[in-house]
Amino acid sequence: MTVHHPRAAAIAAVLTVAALSLSACGSAGSTKSGDAAQGGAKDARTATSAADFGGMDKLVEAAKKEGKLHVITLPRDWANYGRIMDSFKAKYGIEIEDENPDGSSQDEINAIKSRQGQDRAPDVVDLGSAFALSAAKEGLLAPYKVATFAGIADTMKDPNGLRVNDYGGYISIGCDARKVANCPKTFADLLKPEYKGQVALNGNPTKSGSAFGGVYAAALANGGSLDDVQPGIDFFAKLKQSGNFNPVESTPATVEKGETPISIDWSYLNAGYTDEFKAKGIDWKVSVPSDGSYAQFYNQGINKDAPHPAAARLWQEYLFSAEGQNLFLGGYATPALFDAMKKDGTLDAAAAAKLPVVEKPFTTFPTSEQIDAAKKVVTSNWPKAIAG
Repeated sequence: MTVHHPRAAAIAAVLTVAALSLSACGSAGSTKSGDAAQGGAKDARTATSAADFGGMDKLVEAAKKEGKLHVITLPRDWANYGRIMDSFKAKYGIEIEDENPDGSSQDEINAIKSRQGQDRAPDVVDLGSAFALSAAKEGLLAPYKVATFAGIADTMKDPNGLRVNDYGGYISIGCDARKVANCPKTFADLLKPEYKGQVALNGNPTKSGSAFGGVYAAALANGGSLDDVQPGIDFFAKLKQSGNFNPVESTPATVEKGETPISIDWSYLNAGYTDEFKAKGIDWKVSVPSDGSYAQFYNQGINKDAPHPAAARLWQEYLFSAEGQNLFLGGYATPALFDAMKKDGTLDAAAAAKLPVVEKPFTTFPTSEQIDAAKKVVTSNWPKAIAG
């Protein structure tokens, strides 16, 4: 599982509450286009729902006619994307080109801009929230409402479908039970003397989104708030002073070698280690700290000038279908439609049961302004707190 790459840095941006819930559940598509049913690219680019193609079968027909889908920065070992891409290809016979799998959200936006009008432009993007919001604001994304759009919470989508949360996870504490007698379950636990030199982050919070999330979660656990991330920095300074902080940035390799026996990271990555390392004799335990509950979701979006507009829209339909959402769940990520699927009985109960337990669900997400302010504080104060 490749977690230590630039994509992790893109997730410093966290799900922002989308206002305007009024229009969020309206009719998905009002225009009817006869040509769209024939797979005409021009009409496919303006289609705002499968209804604009004349229904799902016609969308599938148009997408198969295009025969290709360009995705970008999707690591196969991130939230089960390898299986998702393979399953989509097997189901529809559409070839997927996955460019720059270890890239970042900024790389995705740069590719949309620099390749406008080119056949090698990305069709779809999977963005951290600050990037998704800016891409939507800049007019780079196409409005589209998947068939399951109404089941996605208003706080998890743009009301017109320019960007929609697809999957997410919680900051968690992973622990090698071979090396650690009593695995910590909260941020408060991490300060205990028994964890000397053992507590690591996946990256530097000034660059890595997972590490930034760890600092935000620590702030919430220590009297901070979405407006005040400083207590999180102070917590890690205290962790360093106590000798518990391990400056080695955790990766699958450091976990396997036992160099980072306790790692603060996204729950879907830590939980993935549990499976990955079982065969190697590593008993990796995962806890979502009840004193610092913090979650973040990614966003799906369609390039407004997608070279394969029908395939792009079919990909969205697939990701937000029960099959696609359950595949994210199979990668230990929490799918955006978790609650709706649980209610209608389509959720993979066995996969859901394997998710780390969340005692205190995180429901109020920071705004882009709060994220920007927190990033400034972390960039300025983290080096001072951890230096020396």
